[in-house]
Amino acid sequence: MNVFLILLVLALVASSCGFHKYVWFISIGYGAAIALIGIGLLVMYGGSLTVGTALQCVLLVVYGCRLAGYLIYRDVKTAYNRRMKGEVKSNEGVSAVAKVGIWVSASLLYVLQTSPILFRLEGDRGTDVLCIVGLLISAAGLALETTADLQKNRAKKANPRRFVDTGLFRLVRCPNYFGEMVFWTGVFVSGLSVYANAAQWICAILGYLGIIYVMFGGARRLEIRQDKNYGDNPEYQKYKSATPIIIPFVPLYSVKEHTWLVA
Repeated sequence: MNVFLILLVLALVASSCGFHKYVWFISIGYGAAIALIGIGLLVMYGGSLTVGTALQCVLLVVYGCRLAGYLIYRDVKTAYNRRMKGEVKSNEGVSAVAKVGIWVSASLLYVLQTSPILFRLEGDRGTDVLCIVGLLISAAGLALETTADLQKNRAKKANPRRFVDTGLFRLVRCPNYFGEMVFWTGVFVSGLSVYANAAQWICAILGYLGIIYVMFGGARRLEIRQDKNYGDNPEYQKYKSATPIIIPFVPLYSVKEHTWLVA
């Protein structure tokens, strides 16, 4: 539990950038928190790491740095802020209590998401089959997410006013969110052989379900924005009606009406 609290402090420090800009709690601060947690685990368990557990920690660092770096680039170098104006909360009108609430709850979620790796290290379970399987799944998710972001940037540079329906976007409308879910599925699966008690199961399940919920909430926001921007375009309507929103080959085409997805 002491290590859990240390990781929570690391996540709080990394995500505190959200006090500068509210949305950073769950964007740039998210990536920074995951990277710092990975570094923290490498330092605290450096003497007992195996190849598998070391790779898990390194993958957290790579994942977090890539995500935070991409979001910083998008925030500074692209027109994203202008497109999102009015769609996400700005600092104005957000109380200090609300900021602290999202800061603490988001940081706790980040620790819960990474808890399967912590539990493996705490239990000194080393590298087993599920560790390797989880690593492969997470690596595939990271590759999917990275590829989707690159493809979207390339498509938007070529035609800023058109929705993206090329590359991975032919299979699913939110391939970057799908890649994120695959990444954390790998982390959760890697711990299936190490969860030692009900508390560990609860932590791992809450972290996994929490990020899945956040991704579906993000898909809902994206759908609402795209409907606003492209709703009169027959090509977009055809694309939307034939392409799943977040999971390839699963015939779920819209989550806009699911108002409980408020993440």
